Amino acid sequence: MENQTDILQLEGLKVSPQSSIPAFILLLLIYVFIMVSNLGLVVLITMETSLHQPMYLLFCNMSVNDAFGASTIIPRLLSDVFTPSSERHISYIDCVVQAFCAHFHASATHTVLMIMAFDRYVAICNPLRYAAIMTNSMVVKLSVSAWAVALIMVLILVGLSVRLSRCRWIIFNPFCDNASLFKLSCESLLINQVYGLGYTVVLLGSSIGSVTLTYLKIAAVCLSSKNKALNSKALQTCATHLAVYIIMFVSGSIIIILHRFPDLSDERKLASIMFHVVPPAMNAVIYGLQIKAVREKLVIMFTRNTCDKHAKK
Repeated sequence: MENQTDILQLEGLKVSPQSSIPAFILLLLIYVFIMVSNLGLVVLITMETSLHQPMYLLFCNMSVNDAFGASTIIPRLLSDVFTPSSERHISYIDCVVQAFCAHFHASATHTVLMIMAFDRYVAICNPLRYAAIMTNSMVVKLSVSAWAVALIMVLILVGLSVRLSRCRWIIFNPFCDNASLFKLSCESLLINQVYGLGYTVVLLGSSIGSVTLTYLKIAAVCLSSKNKALNSKALQTCATHLAVYIIMFVSGSIIIILHRFPDLSDERKLASIMFHVVPPAMNAVIYGLQIKAVREKLVIMFTRNTCDKHAKK
């Protein structure tokens, strides 16, 4: 019998009573670090006019997306840590919103990294035309396109699941995602599965393809160039971007691979949480510490504050 209940039971984070407090503290510290580091970097780039360059402005998209993704998952996990599994309830509307936000964050991560790769390509392969190509208008267009593409793809993805009637009410996952939504239905899931496969192929294919092609061209330019300064700068900025991309790609790939092994469902659920925790925590650190301009501004701000405190004393 169809049960169109608006209240669902969420499996949430699986932790023993003895591990509840350590898990809560660890997650809370990670969440605070993600928010402070990513939003702090956005504020720094916004306030420092010397950092108003396309590379840093495009990176603001990544920092905002990381803070958004972490806020989608972690606060709910924190609120459920001390709640018994049988009492972890979530409304259907809230579940849909969380699923949409989780997939929107994942999709935007790919699209934002793609436009950042394009920026690095223009900077290294067409340095003389960089200022003419990467104008403020172009930065805005690239940013809007990255978010818009992710938005449209995820709206269709989640919309196909929302249209289904529901005959189940338990979400066997730490948080709501699209698969959790359509698994609540007893109807045919063929359309959802076909679109879901196409969505994954298009997103990953375009992401991997564009980043790979970009770095192959950058590598060719660096190998043919005898300018050591150019090669050093290219290596620094590209290594930073590539490290962020690899962390994101590996985190996402682990989830996809573990889907093929039903016996490893607990490991897959943990990996899905890590996708929304590890990359957001690492990205700001990688960019903040590896990019010289950002690192220098952080040092100046820190020393200035320290000197002001000593002067007041």
